[in-house]
Amino acid sequence: MTRKKDVISPIQAAFVSTYPPRRCGIGTFTHDLAQAVSQFTGEPLGDGEAVRVIALTNQPQSYNYGPEVQFEIHANSRHDYKEAADFINLSDVDVVSLQHEFGIFGGSDGDHILHLLGNLARPVVTTFHTVLENPTPGQYSTMKAVCEASTFVVVMAQRAIDMLVNIYGVPREKIALIYHGAPDVPFLDPAYTKDQFQAVGRRVILTFGLLSPNKGIEVAIEAVAQLVEEFPDLLYIVLGATHPEVKRRYGEEYRISLERLVKSKGISDNVVFYDQFVSLKQLIRFLVAADIYLTPYQAREQITSGTLTYALACGKAIVSTPYWYAEELLADERGILVPFRDPPAMAAALRNLLRDQAVRDALRKRAYQYGRKMVWSKVADSYVTTFRRALQERRQLAVGHTPKWTYERHSIPEIKLNHLHTLTDDTGICQHALYSISDRRHGYTTDDNARAAIVMIRNWELFQDETVIPLLQNYLGFINYAFDRTTGRMRNFMAYDRRFIEEVGSEDSHGRALWALGETVAYAPTPEILGFAANLFQAALAACESFMSPRAWAYSILGLDAYLQRFGGDREARRITIKLAERLSQSFTTHATPDWPWNEDVVTYDNARLPQALIAASKLTESEEMHSHGIAILQWLLDIQTNTQEGCLSVIGNNGWLQRNGARARFDQQPIEAAGLIDACYAAYQTTHDNTWLDQIEMCFDWFLGQNEVHQSLVDLHTGGCKDGLHAAGVNQNQGAESTISWLIALQRRHKLLEAKRNE
Repeated sequence: MTRKKDVISPIQAAFVSTYPPRRCGIGTFTHDLAQAVSQFTGEPLGDGEAVRVIALTNQPQSYNYGPEVQFEIHANSRHDYKEAADFINLSDVDVVSLQHEFGIFGGSDGDHILHLLGNLARPVVTTFHTVLENPTPGQYSTMKAVCEASTFVVVMAQRAIDMLVNIYGVPREKIALIYHGAPDVPFLDPAYTKDQFQAVGRRVILTFGLLSPNKGIEVAIEAVAQLVEEFPDLLYIVLGATHPEVKRRYGEEYRISLERLVKSKGISDNVVFYDQFVSLKQLIRFLVAADIYLTPYQAREQITSGTLTYALACGKAIVSTPYWYAEELLADERGILVPFRDPPAMAAALRNLLRDQAVRDALRKRAYQYGRKMVWSKVADSYVTTFRRALQERRQLAVGHTPKWTYERHSIPEIKLNHLHTLTDDTGICQHALYSISDRRHGYTTDDNARAAIVMIRNWELFQDETVIPLLQNYLGFINYAFDRTTGRMRNFMAYDRRFIEEVGSEDSHGRALWALGETVAYAPTPEILGFAANLFQAALAACESFMSPRAWAYSILGLDAYLQRFGGDREARRITIKLAERLSQSFTTHATPDWPWNEDVVTYDNARLPQALIAASKLTESEEMHSHGIAILQWLLDIQTNTQEGCLSVIGNNGWLQRNGARARFDQQPIEAAGLIDACYAAYQTTHDNTWLDQIEMCFDWFLGQNEVHQSLVDLHTGGCKDGLHAAGVNQNQGAESTISWLIALQRRHKLLEAKRNE
């Protein structure tokens, strides 16, 4: 009778990772590891409970997963991570195996994964597929938090251990070195499978893996071109589909450039591209057929490589550039290292191996012998041992012991864009709604499309979520159409039939468009969007010098401030910023009195943008007086809009506003006022680091959620819609564009603060 290898207290593991059929190297690794662990415990993958998978997805529709996938996380949904933790906690899973790579998780630097880790009641063993020597502050913070939340961490190279200890402060005893796994393949002669690739009698060099520009294939082609005269039978096989993320962004631009290079070198008979994502069985056939395996990668900082591991375990003669993992794996004459981006050196190394079969065979033997420790059965054994250690350590925690690390739990809602989608058609965002339904009778405005573009670009900055790019492009397209290049001005109101009903819009709408374009320049997700926004910004900029509206000055300053974050050397933009800031500041100096510090006789609409602009411009002007003036005006706005009896925000209503020497209108209170105050307080906090501004932000934010004078929430947390304002009798039930955008801007600032606090 066959006995299970793991009959003593079988362990049950949940793997959190991308997963096939999603085309991702980490997903392939996870599948192979999960299968190996299943075999180690004596259960076929998907048939039992020993191995389960929590899969990360990057698309709205679910992949056609195998039965082992029991839960799916949408990478950009924080709520899904919390639900996944609850799902695991309610199961009989013993340990969680997290496969970590920054790019597969949502949030800034992949920090959404912390919402899973912070809510788990199971030990976690994290495998790091990337360890950065020079992380950004956000990357460092995320790595530190993941390490602290993990019982053990696994790396695949000795260098990674040293980096975790010296850079991230991880205790050495918490780190396990487990090599990348590889298939168990016999030591076969390359001639064994060459007939399957029409390569009989030819010398074969192979590179495989998902194709992307950092793989250095163009260098390899240059090297091969230097060899074909001496070795006319040479065949260089490039195996692998274009990386899905590269293909989505740039199409097949890289592959086409490689094919053109091959043609220009006259070596089309010596280079073949297999644009395929092959099965393991097919991959082994390719590997066996190769006389030499070549990895011409261009990034030195690569700490692991499944393709190199597979080649080593299959006993290949290997030539590689000296990225970190290759340096370690190919030491002691297990392979040959050549400099980065050096086709002649690569050609020389290949030439020596092609000429001398004895040297090739010696390399092959040393590689194969070393690779035996990397076959999946041995790797699975090491992982199960580490899982057991993690479980044992967790069980030894005394009852009532508080874990060393917990993720700070905040009751900040998810950012939902559902209602924004509802209000948006192929023209842009509709201005008004009846309840939650678009009211097309009122058409569109540049104001709302500019505000919506700001929401989209801030969402991109926060989460790097590519699904917002089409919406951003839609709103930017509206702004572009609104700009009349003859007059140099933006039009504002557009009827539903796409006719602008005015020749020149307001100065304020032009300023808002500049603001949206400036923020897009600062955080553009693609070079094309950056070029578009920068060109339109520059074309529309000149008009703002003639503006007379203080709000138009303020919006323009905010756009210029963002634009200068990207192009700080633009002298014309700097000049105009200073000029508008001086005008805005002077308007307060001229008009204000000790008992009325405002620059007009009435406090009306979107008021906080004025002090926000002064605070922003003070960085460029280096004027402490301008900064102090902006802070003082903002504080005055908060003072006159705080209900001290109830301790809540009470924004000036548009049913009469606040007249100088007059009474303040209590209603209709508008969401745009609360959002503007939050943005301005955020600017104040950034420049002063005074936590008082955080308290003010919380008060303004809570206004949306019911801490207001009618004690009713304005927000639909399910759709992300926001009601149009507060009346004395209650909430206005319509959910128009301005209100919804205001809520999203406020919510994004809260998420931004959460990110900043975590990175401190």
